[in-house]
Amino acid sequence: MNFSNVPNKRKSGAASPLHGDYTASGAQLTMYQVPPIEDVALEEFEQFALDRLRVLKGVEEARSRGRKPDELESVVNDLWRKHMRMGDAAETTRKDIISHYVLRLAYCRTEDLRKWLLSQESALFRYRFRMESPDAQRRFLTESGLPYNPVANAELEAHKDKLLQVARSVAGAGATAESVYYKVPFEDVPELVAGRKVLLSKGWAYVPRDQLAALVVGHFRTRLSKSLTLTRSQWNAKIEAQEKDRLTPVVEALSSRYLGPDYSTPSTKAGVRVADVDALAAASFPLCMQHLLHKVRDDHHLKHGGRQQLGLFLKGIGLTLEDALTFWRTEFAQKFGVDKFDKEYAYNVRHNYGKEGKRTDYTPYSCIKIISSTPGVGDHHGCPYRHFSQDNLSAALGRMRLNRKTIDDVMTKVKNHHYQLACAATFEGVHGAPCESGINHPNQYFDESRKRAASREGDDPTAQGTPPVAERQPAAERASPVTPVH
Repeated sequence: MNFSNVPNKRKSGAASPLHGDYTASGAQLTMYQVPPIEDVALEEFEQFALDRLRVLKGVEEARSRGRKPDELESVVNDLWRKHMRMGDAAETTRKDIISHYVLRLAYCRTEDLRKWLLSQESALFRYRFRMESPDAQRRFLTESGLPYNPVANAELEAHKDKLLQVARSVAGAGATAESVYYKVPFEDVPELVAGRKVLLSKGWAYVPRDQLAALVVGHFRTRLSKSLTLTRSQWNAKIEAQEKDRLTPVVEALSSRYLGPDYSTPSTKAGVRVADVDALAAASFPLCMQHLLHKVRDDHHLKHGGRQQLGLFLKGIGLTLEDALTFWRTEFAQKFGVDKFDKEYAYNVRHNYGKEGKRTDYTPYSCIKIISSTPGVGDHHGCPYRHFSQDNLSAALGRMRLNRKTIDDVMTKVKNHHYQLACAATFEGVHGAPCESGINHPNQYFDESRKRAASREGDDPTAQGTPPVAERQPAAERASPVTPVH
């Protein structure tokens, strides 16, 4: 495809028509049938894709929370305005099309990625189509080559009573029949047939205009599915190798990019002391960090992956380098001795704080990075919602004093592979308050928890709000940590 070989720079001073759909009517909604042929700067290539990902992930979260259709329309509208809207309609359409094709490249590479993009893009398309005016919807059908036209008034009159019965069975006794219907083969709208939302007569389905989205989304989904399969073949055959030094690293990183705030430095006014860690863990650590802390307290050791995940998290909540060295030395010395710690492990702690090696100030791991990790035997890092067995996860949630209803909700989200939403549900169960923004980062979980604690205490919500330090119990008296099954 032309778009697979995006040049480094956009041609300066040149107009930027993308394809026929873009120049025909200025419509902002398309079937994405023709890829853009203009040159796109690498900065736009990546930024447009990240902005679209923010929209798609917002749609995913809203859907998983069971939002009603009218609420979803509002969510999509707000997300689109925030992340995709440009100065004028033409530039918005340009960004829409380019970002869609970039994500096709990024998400064509595995079956799971293709399924995710297909689901979220179809949902986004559905609600964007629903928000179009009737005239714009009819124009879209024509421009997209969909052979559907409104039913003539004489034919509608012949089915008036039955159409009214269907309308009332769907929307209630006070409903009236839609004034515009589309007559289509019934197999084109299986979703509406299964939900008994359309009149069937002699193999035809009479689709009211307010249900037209289901018909159009079916075509959109089919076309996108085929396009993703074709893109994967092209990616594997030539694009990946041809662009290995330029686009390939960008494309491969998109599906695992963290899109939230930077937690490389503490967002709180006061730091965290070593003596505070256990009390803070019980009150405000996400499950992944609670588990790692339990393991290092009990085993006095963590492998490299666990040390990185926990160590950078502690750095992000405000533990200084000196206190971090004290924390790790205190635990590891019980098993290896102080000398061995200083020789073999202290360097890694200083390295994470940018004091050794390349002097890079490493950032705490995001949920996406943690979820995508692959812990081996003896490892304890990773995401409990993904890597724990069902029994171990349920037991761990019970030890967080969650009620049965919350645990069941969390386990349902885990079964559907919504690991971050499962963490958000855990947060809501622990704190008794909604987490509208979802959980995208362990340090976000911690910050939101401390804000709620400070609010309850009447403090400044940006302050640390460190609770009193509880005397640490011996390992045998504490709840035993759960062991993940990999």
